[in-house]
Parts: sequence; structure tokens; C-alpha cells
Amino acid sequence: MRAKKRFGQHFLHHRSYLERIADALAPAPGDPVLEIGPGQGALTEVLVERGAVVTAVEKDRDLVPLLAARLPEVRVVEHDALELDWRDAVGVAPGDPLLITGNIPYNITTPLLDKALAPPRPTRIVFLVQREVADRLAAPAGSEAYGGLSVGVQAVARVEKLFTIPAGAFHPPPNVHSAVVRITPLAAPAVRDDQVGIFRRLVVGLFGFRRKQLVRGLRELTGWPAERAGRILTRAALEAAVRPEAVDPAGFVRLLAVLIDEEWTPG
Repeated sequence: MRAKKRFGQHFLHHRSYLERIADALAPAPGDPVLEIGPGQGALTEVLVERGAVVTAVEKDRDLVPLLAARLPEVRVVEHDALELDWRDAVGVAPGDPLLITGNIPYNITTPLLDKALAPPRPTRIVFLVQREVADRLAAPAGSEAYGGLSVGVQAVARVEKLFTIPAGAFHPPPNVHSAVVRITPLAAPAVRDDQVGIFRRLVVGLFGFRRKQLVRGLRELTGWPAERAGRILTRAALEAAVRPEAVDPAGFVRLLAVLIDEEWTPG
């Protein structure tokens, strides 16, 4: 099958890389695994060899019968992964363990990450993403790659950028290098599930004023006067003169707690 540009398909067949991805996911025999975008089934086959019970979600209808014929022990679901109830597709309850993996289309990476980290969260996620996205996901505060995506994910999960994969390992080669990230949801996330939405609006809002001092960004985000914004930052143990990229996820969590106490409602 020829790769289809509209699906963002770049097939990885190098066995060594596939084995390393499976190592990172580390399924035990019998573990339920959801694979997003199995393509021609190269990673799927490795996971099956390790005893995983794989459900593969594939949007390309031309690939579905080929996958089903090649790997009859795999449940192949023809669907858009963004519009599917993943746990229902796999057949696991909200509290049950679930592993998620995939060579995901780079043009929908962020929505897929959001969906993967929506409660109830899986046990472990291993995604093959664009290298720059992997850098942003794992970036520490103060680094050039650090931003709203870094904060949002790191507040609920541990992120590890494991290894890179050159473009030449794919067919057809993408225009970018790729990297494998492992995302392990925290047993005790820094942000409560019911506050994830408002937390995201706070973080994205402040990074919208990335080059401004935190007190100025908070003033513009809330519409409150400088004195009140400064008082809030003091309560959150944050310096008024720093910029958002210098604030670690824990700092944003403290700021959210104070804003909620101050009855802030995003506009």
C-alpha cells in the first residue's frame, strides 16, 4: 500500500526501532493495548509477539482488511481516533489498566495527546511524534522549548523523551525528524480533574504574553489592576518580574489555587 498524504502516513518498518518502542511501552502478556494509526501493522506485530492484546484504530479503510488478514488476533477498528471512545473500543472499564501507543499523525498530535490524558487516564502512553514536539513535551522551565504544552502535560504526567528516529527510517521519509516519548500519568496529578480546563486556560493565556513580565500578563488576562495582580503572585510565591517560561508547573498550580480563591472566572 502506498502512503496517503491526507492521512499523514509515514510507515516505520525498521525492526530495531519497533522493538525499542515496544520496550518503552513494556506490555506484559495479556495487557490491553490501544494502538492508534497502526498503518501496515509493523509495530502491531511486535506487540502481539510480546503477548499484548491489541486493539488497532485505523482511519484508512484500505488498510483495515489488510491488517485484519495479516494479524487475525488483533481487533482492528476502522474509525477516526479523535472521535472514538478508546476504552469502549478496547473493552476496558474506566478504572482498568490500559496502554496506549502509536505512530501518530503529526498534524493532530496535540488533540490526540489531550484525548490520551483525559480522565480516566491510561497506565502508560508511548507515542512517536515530531522531534520538536517531543522537545516541548519534556522541556524544563526556563528552556527555549518550554511552553503551554510542557506545563499542561507535566502537571498530570511524567514525560520522558527516549530516543530520536531519523527521517530515512520511514517510508516515505517525512520532512522532519521524529522522537519517541513515554508519558506516564501521575497517581496524584498536580491539577484536579475538574480543574484541568481552567488550568489550561490560565497557562495558555499567560503564555500568550510570553515576552511580558508575569504581573503584566496576569493583569491583561484577568483585567485586574496591577496591585491586585502583584498581591496574587506574592500569595502564589511567584516573582512579579519573571516571564511565564520561568515558572515551573508547580508554580502555575499554586497560581491557579490563588486565582480560584479570588473567584477568577476566565472570560
